[in-house]
Amino acid sequence: MWITPQWAAPAGVHAAFTLRSGGVSAAPFDTLNLGAHVGDDPLRVAENRRRIVQALALPSSPVWLQQVHGIAVHELGEGGVAPRGPADGAVTRVRGRACAIMVADCLPVLFAARDGSVVGAAHAGWRGLAAGVLEATVRAMGAPAGDLVAWLGPCIGPRHFEVGEEVRSAFLEGDAGATRAFQRGHGDRWWCDLPQLAQRRLAACGVGAVAADGSCTFTDRERFFSFRRDGQCGRMAALVWMAA
Repeated sequence: MWITPQWAAPAGVHAAFTLRSGGVSAAPFDTLNLGAHVGDDPLRVAENRRRIVQALALPSSPVWLQQVHGIAVHELGEGGVAPRGPADGAVTRVRGRACAIMVADCLPVLFAARDGSVVGAAHAGWRGLAAGVLEATVRAMGAPAGDLVAWLGPCIGPRHFEVGEEVRSAFLEGDAGATRAFQRGHGDRWWCDLPQLAQRRLAACGVGAVAADGSCTFTDRERFFSFRRDGQCGRMAALVWMAA
C-alpha cells in the first residue's frame, strides 16, 4: 500500500509514498487513486484517502494541494483549513499536520530538518524544477539548507522521459553542468534524468544529505501510476509529518 522512505530523517518524522494498490477505484484509476482532479468517482477518492489516513495512523487528514507545476509553497499552520490558491510545495512546523504531494511520473521531494522542527514536500515536474520549486521549498522551511535532509521518491526514469530542446535549455540556462542529465533521444529529442537534475539543484542551494528511491514509475505498472505510460490514470502521494 505504501513505501517507507529510507533517509536520514530524525526520530519523530514520518514519511510514506503510496502505491496504486489497496483502494476501491475502478480502472483506469485502479485502485488506490488519491487524486480528486483526474475524473475518478469522488466518493471512491474520499474512501481511498480515508484508508490512507487510517493505515498510516495519521494524526489528521493530509492537506491536498491544488498543484499547477509552479513554485508557490504553502505553510500549513494549526487547524484543518487548507491554505487557498494553487501551490506545488508545502511546509509545516505543526506536529500532526501532514504535507502531501500527488504524482504520476513527476518527482516528489520530501524534506526534514535534522532537529525535527520542520518538514516539507515539493512537487517537481520539469517545469517546477526548472523554475525553482525546490529552492522555494527550502527557503520556506526557514532552516539552514545544510541542516536539511531530503528524499527523492519514485518518478519516471531517465530512459523513458523524452523531452524537447526547450526543456534541456530551461535547465542549461542557469547551470551548464546540467547537460550531464540529458542523453540524446530520437531525432532532436532528449532523455531527461529528473532525479539527477533535482540533486544538482539541491546541492547548489546547500542541501547535501539527499537519498533517492530510484524506482521508475513508467516501467513498474504493478506498483505505480504513470501518466506518460497510460494517459488517464490515478495519482499516488508522498507524505511527510511530525509525530503529534
